[in-house]
Amino acid sequence: MSTTDPVADFLTRIRNGLIADFDDVEVPASRLKVELARILREQGYIDDYGVEPARVGEIIRIRLKYTEDRQPVITGLERVSRPGRRTYVDAGEIPKVQGGMGTTIVSTSQGVMTGHDARRAGVGGEVMAYVW
Repeated sequence: MSTTDPVADFLTRIRNGLIADFDDVEVPASRLKVELARILREQGYIDDYGVEPARVGEIIRIRLKYTEDRQPVITGLERVSRPGRRTYVDAGEIPKVQGGMGTTIVSTSQGVMTGHDARRAGVGGEVMAYVW
């Protein structure tokens, strides 16, 4: 199975895992997805992640995070820039998610980072996703 949009696939697997109340989900690994997982962990949306060998290539095992009463910490994931319609912004135009309560994930020339870090670094880029 090949997906034309690996990032949307990554977000969908996390979303589905949370709906199904799974402890962890597996996604096929790529450098970009490892960076996305790193940001989700740094921002406190997931417990942890690890890259493991699979039958073909590698997978990222993402440990999902829930509150005390088993509510998902992530309430929303949204893919912004799609293969058919890319969304690029300048450093000053990076959108805030949920009035700053959420996280914008931006792919910049200096790597994948949060919208907050990109704004601070003064770099724009492709808006990958919103997480809240």
